[in-house]
Amino acid sequence: MAVEIDLSAQIVLVTGGVRGVGAGVSRAFLAAGATVLTCARRPADEPIEVGGRSTEHFTCDVRDPDAVAAMFERILDRHGRIDHVVNNAGGAPFALADAASPKFHQKIVELNLLAPLLISQRANAVMQQQDTGGSIVMITSVSGHRPSPGTAAYGAAKAGLDNLTTSLAVEWAPKVRLNSVVVGPVETELSHLHYGDADGVAAVAATVPLGRLASPADVGGAALFLASPMAAHISGAALLVHGGGERPAFLDAANTNH
Repeated sequence: MAVEIDLSAQIVLVTGGVRGVGAGVSRAFLAAGATVLTCARRPADEPIEVGGRSTEHFTCDVRDPDAVAAMFERILDRHGRIDHVVNNAGGAPFALADAASPKFHQKIVELNLLAPLLISQRANAVMQQQDTGGSIVMITSVSGHRPSPGTAAYGAAKAGLDNLTTSLAVEWAPKVRLNSVVVGPVETELSHLHYGDADGVAAVAATVPLGRLASPADVGGAALFLASPMAAHISGAALLVHGGGERPAFLDAANTNH
């Protein structure tokens, strides 16, 4: 029997929710009936719609405390509450650690660790005053749990975000639940920037035990589950969405010698 998640009349904010993984998250919550608010420095290239319903966009730099405060004021003026936040905004270009500037590393940590903390603080202040509390989902990365050459500051920030999730889950209980979705390689419209052409994407997919990269919908479904009543007793958890992880390199190395 199919189980449907119904978040009708609930207000959800998805940071960076206008493209790639964020758009997949926004679509998942729209499909569940939620009112989905997105924020990013620029709106989506095309409207994000499901079943004739679309997202509502707020232009905001999530690293800017004043901009974030103003956005939450607008949200409360318009909707009066906020039930769920998905901190998805993040990312980093490839840059070897010894060649990147201190300012570059600072910006990466601001976007991937400090901005989610800032958004979460604002959301928590609202949710603590609501009878039903709320939930916050952090979109993190396997880069925070293994070496991340070329994106070292990003991996370190994501590791910090997973740890932050566990700490806030204790501090802000019982009103607010916090969990993270630890994401592996995802196939999006920007995959070619990371993996090259279609052959590169296929080569990376072949390293995943399930045989493919994640889709934005896979991540969206995981975030929706963690925000839903089905996860009512889950807090401080990290849900791995990585298709089984990575095959240990020593297995292939050992096989070449036999």
